[in-house]
Amino acid sequence: MASFTGNSIKDVYKDILHTSNSNTGLSTTIKQITCGDGDTTSLYLSQRNLKVQPSADSTTNTVIYDADGNALVTVDSTNDLVKAGIGQHTVNTQFKTFGLMDFSPAAGYHHALVTSGAGENAAGSATWVGTANGSQWGGNGTNPATSLTLASAAEQFVPSVWLLQANITIDQVQYIMSADASTTINLHVNSYSFVTGSGSTAGDLSSGAVVADSSAITVGDDRASNGAITIQTADVDSGKAIVVFAENVGGTDDITVQVNIKYHLR
Repeated sequence: MASFTGNSIKDVYKDILHTSNSNTGLSTTIKQITCGDGDTTSLYLSQRNLKVQPSADSTTNTVIYDADGNALVTVDSTNDLVKAGIGQHTVNTQFKTFGLMDFSPAAGYHHALVTSGAGENAAGSATWVGTANGSQWGGNGTNPATSLTLASAAEQFVPSVWLLQANITIDQVQYIMSADASTTINLHVNSYSFVTGSGSTAGDLSSGAVVADSSAITVGDDRASNGAITIQTADVDSGKAIVVFAENVGGTDDITVQVNIKYHLR
């Protein structure tokens, strides 16, 4: 290791790190650490604080490695992410599941799936039909309906809605599906503006937009089709509602669908 031993200050001063603090050393006021010739570093120190602030963003702004050179913690200041572990996953990664079990769809209509924790068992019972206002509110257009004014059957609507409590970024949408006969299914993940509170318009949806979708996916009784669908808009803001729809394009064959959304807070 290099040493200052035997060297004059003029030969090593550029390699000495210090604080410009009138020779008073560290204090309670945070100071940037600089080189002997005045070049700045991304490190700031005081008796109470440590701060790292780069002069330019980088995907590897700060990295902590293990002895084998594997990154364990990475600060990505370009994308405002912190990643951890051998797999370098975003540290606040979470998952949300939607599904339907053995559901009898109307051909060509977008049927809202049920969110995890919102009555999964009801999805396979005769009492749950997923309607609102007495109809399949997702409609039978190319994409699901972009709005809904609730007038009746709100109890059928509630299990399908995921109301966001924070800004999120969707990283991946995976599915696993089957049917009691060969058919094709389209999937849509939609975001909506959602009327909050307990007034007469509470729960009404507007400004619907496709967040992720798929082309026709082949399913059948002899397979559990699986894969990922295309993300169209990854960022969804707090206060928005997310609804996932399945459309049996090929007919009225009973379908079983599970959709898992991988996301992180932002």
